[in-house]
Amino acid sequence: MAAIRKKTVGDHTYYYLEHSFREGGRVHKKEKIIGKILPSNIEELKQKFMAEFMAEIYKEKWLDKFDKIKAEFLKQKKITPKSAREKEIEIFAIRFTYDTNRIEGSTLTLRDTADLLEKGITSGKRPINDIKEAQAHNNAFYEMLNYKKDLSLNTILYFHKKLFESTKADIAGIIRVHQVAIAGSKFIPPFPAEVYPLLMEFFKWYDRSKDKMHPVQLAALVHFKLVTIHPFADGNGRISRLIMNFVLHKYGFPMLNLPYEKRAGYYSALEKSQIKKHEDIFLQWFFKRYLKEFTVY
Repeated sequence: MAAIRKKTVGDHTYYYLEHSFREGGRVHKKEKIIGKILPSNIEELKQKFMAEFMAEIYKEKWLDKFDKIKAEFLKQKKITPKSAREKEIEIFAIRFTYDTNRIEGSTLTLRDTADLLEKGITSGKRPINDIKEAQAHNNAFYEMLNYKKDLSLNTILYFHKKLFESTKADIAGIIRVHQVAIAGSKFIPPFPAEVYPLLMEFFKWYDRSKDKMHPVQLAALVHFKLVTIHPFADGNGRISRLIMNFVLHKYGFPMLNLPYEKRAGYYSALEKSQIKKHEDIFLQWFFKRYLKEFTVY
């Protein structure tokens, strides 16, 4: 966080903001002069200073690389035969459906999921709800790929209903009116009375940011903010990851799967950001994960 420092030049004393960070074994500093008097809105200035600082860091360290990933991704997409591209999407859909549901407790294995979605084969040993939710997620994913409307409250209500109308009809597409908890997490989701106002703030933020913010950053924050609001009784992680990929796909970037096997780092980044109310923790985890996933490009 930015610190306030004083510096004397001749007979004059000036206040300035300073932030130090370590990278590559060296300590770097960024400074900004405030003036001779501390203004009353110093906290607002500190937040703006840090936002500008992080924007510079993100662009230099991450965002330009993401643009290169997109360029190569679109280049490869253009020369890939349609049938091969459809197969790539099918493979992604199966893996994405498996991982996003497995993170939330599904008992289906990757092979179960592939047999179900490719061949319609089901295992009698698996709960029927796990099977239905895998089918529902796969259907919602494919519908999301061709969804022409922009992100809105109706969008998340619509897709949440698609995900759960066959297994949890009493909560499908309905904003919660009771308190919920997240198993194994210290973070306490907002109280029911806070949910709708927070959603309205979320969509105002999205409308302000969608044409100004880098799409990978936008997708990460859409996921983080939505799952933090926790607007539904269940399925908040699944709808947030689906909408994350809706944003990536909408802007032409490769979609991201968050593997079940690597869920510990994912959980940790989310919880730390939520507890500390510092979204940059999750953002940097997400950026590293995205870059690692698409180094091939």
